[in-house]
Amino acid sequence: MAAIYSGIHLKLKSPQTPWEDKLKLARFAWISSQCLLPNKEQVLLDWCTHALTGWYNQKVEFSQNVLEGLWCYLNDLLHSRKLHTPLKQGKTVNLRLNMAQLLLDRLQECSRAVTGSPTSVSTLLSVFQGILSSPALSSVFTTKYELMVDLLVKLCYHACHELQQPVLAGSCQPVTECLQTQPVSDLDTSQTELIAESSPDHSLLDAEKSPPKPKEKLGSANLFEVLLQVLSCYLSVQRQQANPNRVFTLVTNQLIQPLVLLRHLLTSGEHAPSHTHLRLRQQLCRDIRVNIDLILQLGLFPSEHLTSYKEELLSSKEDSGKRGPGGAKGPLKPVSAILCKLTAQGYCESQLHYSVKSNTLSLLFKFFLESYGKGRGESEEEQRMLCFYFLTRLVPALDVSLDEHSLSHVKADQPVSMSTGQKSPPASLCSPESWSLALLAVESLLSQALSADIYNVAADRIRHKEVQLNFYRALAQMLFNRAQPSIPAWYRCLKVLLSLNHLILEPDLDQLLSSAWVNAECMEARVQRGRQLMVCSLLQTYTKLRQLPRLFSELLSVICQPALDDLRPPLLSEGVSATLRTCLLDTPTSQGLEICSLVLESIRRYILPNLVMEDREAEKMETDGGGDDEIKVDQERDCASLKLFSLSQLLHAVLFSLKTLDNASPLPLVRQSQGLMEEMQRIVKDLLRLLSAEKISVKTNMSSVQRTQRKGKKNSDHKESQKASDSETRMLWEQKTQEAVVLLRYTWVEVDTLFNIHCSKYTFLDSAQTAAESEMEGRVLLTRIESLLSCQLEDSVISPSCSPMSCLLLKLLTLQQMKKVLLDTPLLAEQSTTALLKRAAQFILAKEELEVSLDGEQVWNGQIDSVNASSYLVAHWYLVTSNLPLIVPHLSGEDVDCLANVLVRSLLSRETDGGKDSCLTVSLISLQLLQSSTLAELPSLFSATVCSLMQRMFGVLVAVHAPKVCPTLLKFQEAGEGKGQSQPLSTLVKKETIVEDILASSKTGEMSVMLTATQTKDLVNLLQILTMLNPDGMSSEDLSSIFLLLMFMLSSTSSDHSDQMTTDPSDSGHDVEFLKKLFRILTCLLEGKNFQGVLKLIHGGTLLQAAVSSLLWHSSSGRFCSISGSDWLDLIKALQGFIRSLIQLIIVRNSSVRLNLDQFSSYLTSTEVASRQTVASRVAAVSESDPGASVLSVPLLLASLSSFSQTMTSNLGRSKQMDQTLTQMLTRTTASLGPAIESVLKQQTVSQPASILSQAFVVEVVTVMLHCELSVLSAEDESKQSGAQLNLSHITLYRGFCQQILKEVSSACRPMDFLVSSLHFLSAFYKAVERMGRERVEEQGEEKEGGKELDELYIQTLQNVHRLLTAPWLSAADLCELEPAVQELLRCLVEKSTTGQFNMLLLMIREGLDTGKLRAGNYRDVLSAVIIIKLLCCCHLPEPCCKALWLIAPQVISAMVFLVKSSSQDTSLTLPFTIPTVMSMTSLLRQGEGRITNPHHVILVLGALQSVPLDHLTPLVYQSVFLAVHEALFAIIQCHPQVMLNSAPSFLNVFHRLVASIMHEGRQRGDSDIGPGSEVYLQCSRLIERMYSHIATVAESFTTLSAFMVAEYVTELQKVTLRPDIKLHLTEGIYRILDLCMEQDIKFLTAGLQMGIREVFNELYGSYTHYHKAQRQGEDKYTV
Repeated sequence: MAAIYSGIHLKLKSPQTPWEDKLKLARFAWISSQCLLPNKEQVLLDWCTHALTGWYNQKVEFSQNVLEGLWCYLNDLLHSRKLHTPLKQGKTVNLRLNMAQLLLDRLQECSRAVTGSPTSVSTLLSVFQGILSSPALSSVFTTKYELMVDLLVKLCYHACHELQQPVLAGSCQPVTECLQTQPVSDLDTSQTELIAESSPDHSLLDAEKSPPKPKEKLGSANLFEVLLQVLSCYLSVQRQQANPNRVFTLVTNQLIQPLVLLRHLLTSGEHAPSHTHLRLRQQLCRDIRVNIDLILQLGLFPSEHLTSYKEELLSSKEDSGKRGPGGAKGPLKPVSAILCKLTAQGYCESQLHYSVKSNTLSLLFKFFLESYGKGRGESEEEQRMLCFYFLTRLVPALDVSLDEHSLSHVKADQPVSMSTGQKSPPASLCSPESWSLALLAVESLLSQALSADIYNVAADRIRHKEVQLNFYRALAQMLFNRAQPSIPAWYRCLKVLLSLNHLILEPDLDQLLSSAWVNAECMEARVQRGRQLMVCSLLQTYTKLRQLPRLFSELLSVICQPALDDLRPPLLSEGVSATLRTCLLDTPTSQGLEICSLVLESIRRYILPNLVMEDREAEKMETDGGGDDEIKVDQERDCASLKLFSLSQLLHAVLFSLKTLDNASPLPLVRQSQGLMEEMQRIVKDLLRLLSAEKISVKTNMSSVQRTQRKGKKNSDHKESQKASDSETRMLWEQKTQEAVVLLRYTWVEVDTLFNIHCSKYTFLDSAQTAAESEMEGRVLLTRIESLLSCQLEDSVISPSCSPMSCLLLKLLTLQQMKKVLLDTPLLAEQSTTALLKRAAQFILAKEELEVSLDGEQVWNGQIDSVNASSYLVAHWYLVTSNLPLIVPHLSGEDVDCLANVLVRSLLSRETDGGKDSCLTVSLISLQLLQSSTLAELPSLFSATVCSLMQRMFGVLVAVHAPKVCPTLLKFQEAGEGKGQSQPLSTLVKKETIVEDILASSKTGEMSVMLTATQTKDLVNLLQILTMLNPDGMSSEDLSSIFLLLMFMLSSTSSDHSDQMTTDPSDSGHDVEFLKKLFRILTCLLEGKNFQGVLKLIHGGTLLQAAVSSLLWHSSSGRFCSISGSDWLDLIKALQGFIRSLIQLIIVRNSSVRLNLDQFSSYLTSTEVASRQTVASRVAAVSESDPGASVLSVPLLLASLSSFSQTMTSNLGRSKQMDQTLTQMLTRTTASLGPAIESVLKQQTVSQPASILSQAFVVEVVTVMLHCELSVLSAEDESKQSGAQLNLSHITLYRGFCQQILKEVSSACRPMDFLVSSLHFLSAFYKAVERMGRERVEEQGEEKEGGKELDELYIQTLQNVHRLLTAPWLSAADLCELEPAVQELLRCLVEKSTTGQFNMLLLMIREGLDTGKLRAGNYRDVLSAVIIIKLLCCCHLPEPCCKALWLIAPQVISAMVFLVKSSSQDTSLTLPFTIPTVMSMTSLLRQGEGRITNPHHVILVLGALQSVPLDHLTPLVYQSVFLAVHEALFAIIQCHPQVMLNSAPSFLNVFHRLVASIMHEGRQRGDSDIGPGSEVYLQCSRLIERMYSHIATVAESFTTLSAFMVAEYVTELQKVTLRPDIKLHLTEGIYRILDLCMEQDIKFLTAGLQMGIREVFNELYGSYTHYHKAQRQGEDKYTV
């Protein structure tokens, strides 16, 4: 055998053996277990690598197939288990060093070659993967650091090449074949040296190269997995290097460029097609980026290089200028080296260079801050300055031109490479795209500097001569000098600079306000959002500084500057207005009044004189005949009027946001307010006089023009055009000035009135200066209303036609005066006052404006100063609807009808539920009015709305087709010909006529009115509006009219399909929707308090009969053949709801109960028998033509009978006489239900119309029938002797149903409605069997047989419930839906169970709570036991069973605690298992109040809650987890308060986890704050607030821990920036804990907290003292 071994070895070495045979021998030697070569792994590996190196060195020759075979053989060897097993056991197997160089050369050629086989790249990558997967084999690279660097460089460039290939399959050509190229000696040596020096090969990234074939993309995906492996391997090698200078040099010289390029391509193309094409997973990309970040951070910023960075950044100021350009022998300059490599050209395409550089600079600053930004004590300030000087080197690298003079004291000694590299013009100054990238990078750098807190304002001023302030000011100067207001990042940069220090921007505050607020031009949405955030931040900053008047002073000066005001955007957007309101509430009232005084002073000093002067100059120009000068004056006047309007807007916003005066206001503040209002009144009067003078001059000019036209018509065309332009200019000036004056007047009136109401020290100006005597005030009010109705203000005529805003403000002023008149009781008694109020109400209503077609697309943002022609209708409608209680009593009937018609018309034209974002539309306002309680409180308008709806229905019915004579329809048509649409229904048609038609239809079931599809749709829309009306608001007349009309439509109308060959399914859908809405509205109207009037006109039995007969006619005529099963069941449920409600009404109101019920039951039973016979004959004939039309009547009758019976059953026990009547009816209906069910079951076995009649429906009907029989027998038992026996007439049917349900309920996936109805049936059937068995025992003594049957049913039911709860096709939501039905069934099982039966249930629970099943992955078996425990502990148990349950409850709790801890380790089990188990423990804790006596078991639950995962969850899962944990804590604090004495720390630890998690999830995240999860976190924050309040109520347990709770809270708060809405609730909650803190606790917190956390606490405690504590102390005054 030894000859065989040596023979194989010799043959492999022999030159006579063909290479094909050698390859076969090598494969045989490797796979054969009989070939025992000494050191076989090393021998065969050396042979293969020797052959490959020999071929590439041209020492041996063989074919290309052999070459491919050798590479495949090497790959198989490296991945073989036979190689890796001995390696793991410690056997030594090595690769030759020249093999590593060969692999690197082949990898380089792969990136450069242009032709070849697609399999080669994947084979080479697989070889690398095999080598690097073993430490022993990978040592060929890892032992030589330079080889590892070279490998990483080449792989990175190859990956970059792949990422930049275009994804065009049609243009793909073959990829390189790197394994069949010429030997390395023939390579371009210069190119090889270039790669070795890490200078990029331009051909690597040449965009014109052919992209690879799609079939190689699998290899490309493998490339990135190998790259990740190489990165991880390199990272471990880099960490082992002892010389950090060597690592820094290699990383800087060779690695930084390919790494940052690769990282940029992976980051920027995360959602690009190339990632999908290359099958790149996000997790793989993320792992690669993480490794790249680690390499750069550890290589470029090690702790050993801190001194070098300090020497370059901090010492360069001292010795700059001492060293010349030749001083290269100095210390290491790491910053210069890094920036030199980043700014160098050539390592990537030119269009990528700037984006790569800008992204990398921000990344490097992040690494620098993480490595060197943290220090202790005295070194902390030095570290901050080091980070700052690093920032000053990064910003100029972005090619932004900062002021050299401002930066002279912070500039370090620049290296030669940097100075020479900056000769070309900066890229960021050339194209807007580069500006966008530059500003994004600057924003990122500044944001990081702000987050790292490297800028200490005091230290910078005292010890560093404001070097940081000067740098940031230079940066701000650059932003203003090279302003880019069309880029959102420009605003964000300014916002960050403002957050750093407001003094940075304060010297240029006017320029900031002008460029970024007042004169901003770009209106793109993203830009507007960035601008709004910056302006809001500006307002908030100056509010905190208590310098808001200073800001507004600058703002007013900017507004009053000469500018093209017509191009200015709105001064106060919605977001800015909201922020301004909030800021003014936090501002002292005196400062708010000072701002208003500044606005008035600006109007008085700058605007008003210009308007008066320009007006005089304009008159002079017209007299002198000036041309261009006149145009200039007109433009200046327009400019002044626009500024006046802006200032009026601002003043209105400020005054409406100020805190009002009250009796507690100090007298100086009252005097300041008084003076402000007086000055404002004077300005308004001056402006009104100016307007009056202008109108007089216009009239004078018009008369002069007429005189000129009489004298002659020379040059008439030129003059007419000039006068036309003059009138347009004058109209613009007049419109803006008029709007400003009326807005100021309205603001003044509202504020003056408000001050007068709340502050007795304030003098009412609106009264004092116009009416000297109090008895004359009423007359003055009437005079003012007269003036306003004539569009006059202070003898100045206002033209509302030229300004929608002026028109709206006049209505508001009129409304304000109406309120004052209504408060004057003597004045209201006069007839003239009543007439005037009617005129005023009509003026506000403006019926002629409302009658114009209301455009549903018009929107309004709710701000009065934004009203224009496109939003006036919305604003006007909002004004009318929000003041209806004031104006409706003074409107005539015609006006109210108009109002109702507008309301209905706008709702009919509604396309969507709302406007854009938070804007209002006419239809949205109408919808809100309809849904509010206001409409029901206005009887006249409510009645008019109902009449309007009825008239529109009447208008539809007038045009219908009637195949037979219908008296009601004839009356409608006669009234239509007589133009009687505006009359109420009672005057058009007598109600008796409608009742007669309903009676006729109920008897015959035939329809007399045919509706088209369009008419049906119109009626559906009207019914949708009617659904939203409150029936309690209807008068008896309206309710009876609308109910009879709807009942007529139900009983007498049908769709007209006579002109169609086939029924359109969509039309059938409209029919069903029409009928469903009709039934739902009729059901809703039954609940009206005035419905008794309907029953006086028509019997309830007739209404029931008409409803059922109409549907029977529809079904028998084939109208429902094409509808879906779900629509059909919805219609049946709507019918059942109507029947239940009307039967309940008849019984409760005792309205001829026997007569009505007997009529309906007689109809149902007679119709059911006839229908059943028809169906039986059809089933016997097995008709195949159209079985659906013949069988649809049976479900209708079953639904009617079941709902009728169910309602009567639920009303048993009211009185003996009532019970007797109901029992008789139930006997008749039950006798009909049984045969009907049997016929349905036979029908299903023959024709099986599954889509028409669901299993759940049949089970529900049988359940109702069983309940009815039990109820009837119970009632009969009470009246009979005790010897009567319980006999169910359909017991065979029930038993068969029970067995069938037990077979099907858990065998396969079933619909949820079937499962729920089946569980209800099992509950009812178990009750019946239990009762029968009990009576059999009492009467005949058959205890054994009765008990055996009951036990079998008990066991079968339990087993099936257990199997159902373990079914894999039930989701967590499905289980929640099943829980009520399962609980009802369990309650029936255990209510009167024996000890033996209950022990079986407990045994099943014990077997279910097996942790081994959870470990084995079978969590559903455990979940079933958990759910049963939760439901069982809520059931009423017999005393022995109750004792048994709570005896084992501690063991159950211990088991569930272990289950929670085990399942918490697997996040996939959180929603399906962990949460239900926690909820089950909570239920045990609640029900165990007073029964669980050992506190240890409650503390165990707290330990389990500590392990429940709260991180990295989706919003919905997080909400479920949060609620479960919160409810468990709430159960403990509510039901086990004694445990709090011993376990308060454990309780607070769990609660603190909730607080910390909601702080983390509720932090500000930009656009995601308004996402779908935002409401989830808001709800959780409310629960936290509630829990804080509960903790505060048990103060004896937490008093000593309150300070620690506050400390934990502020520690977490310091880490995040919370959303305002979430912060509001959390703050209110922690205020409750601060109430528990004593003075020594506050001192302890102030002294013990760290610096940053202490500042957060001081701010929190300051707001607590200012807001909450003062309010609480005020409440304590009135607390006994």
